Amino acid sequence: MKYMETKIRWGIVGPGNIARKFVSDLLLVDDAEVTAVASRSMERAKEFADEYGVKHTFGDYDVLFQSGKVDVVYIATPHNFHKDLSVKALENGIGVLCEKPMGVNRPEVVEQVNTSKKHNAFLMEAMWSRFNPSIQKVKQLVDAGDIGELKYLYADFAFYGLDKGLDSRLLNPNLASGSILDIGIYPIFLSYLLLGMPDEIMATSKFHENGTELQTSMIFDYESAQSVLYSGLTSNSRMEAEISGTEGELFLNPRWHHADGYTLVKDEQTNKFELPLTGFGYYHEILEVHKCLKEHKIESDLWSHQNSLDLSELLDTVREICGISFPFET
Repeated sequence: MKYMETKIRWGIVGPGNIARKFVSDLLLVDDAEVTAVASRSMERAKEFADEYGVKHTFGDYDVLFQSGKVDVVYIATPHNFHKDLSVKALENGIGVLCEKPMGVNRPEVVEQVNTSKKHNAFLMEAMWSRFNPSIQKVKQLVDAGDIGELKYLYADFAFYGLDKGLDSRLLNPNLASGSILDIGIYPIFLSYLLLGMPDEIMATSKFHENGTELQTSMIFDYESAQSVLYSGLTSNSRMEAEISGTEGELFLNPRWHHADGYTLVKDEQTNKFELPLTGFGYYHEILEVHKCLKEHKIESDLWSHQNSLDLSELLDTVREICGISFPFET
């Protein structure tokens, strides 16, 4: 497929709220075209298609994957469907941008990566924060030694979610519920991005009576640094990330996972920098997907298959320490 002359045809798998935001950003990309949407409910697919002027609707995911109507799909279903849908799309030679977490556990991610390689089809976890301009800049500053040696990182992500129904993806264990996979992944990602794989992890969780993990505190211990991380559904939090080195500090604006700027504190001076997002912020990861497809890559250099494997390993380790499991994993 030569993408230079034609628009890249996107299919949306799971037309929920996040898919709506994502498509709003897709429409800002000149060489993107939303050509198909699939849902287990044809009614939901048609409603979404009407809203965004999408040509093709499918009430069956497999039929979309076999239709020849799309070059790449965005998978935005609940977590527990990510692996199977990714694998089926990849087996049909379709590129995949899969919402995070890419798989519920590391073995799922291994299967996704192996399928991508086997079928030479693009696969990327939709870790949109990796492509956020402020986070990219902060990583550059840390890597360049602008704040000296990184010694301490603090990142949290929390909101009140106990008012959601027990059948919701946040509170239903059969849908891989809880804070850690849904939002804890962000603080873990930031520590991994800036400090790599920790030597040791300490963590503790609180649980709902139905077994859903509701809040988790973590310490990632490195050779000469520590990260203090938190995710929770029991209250709100400031969601400002602090990145502290021997010669200065960086702060990512709240809510840091889609920051629109950062602050550098150094030499008794405080400087604020604005880096506005395009659209909701998904725009930046979409550009990366298009770049990779045009270069016939099966993975991104900025968020590679190995990065997703490492992240899933960290999530698995935290879950094992805290005793977080789902009924379908047994």
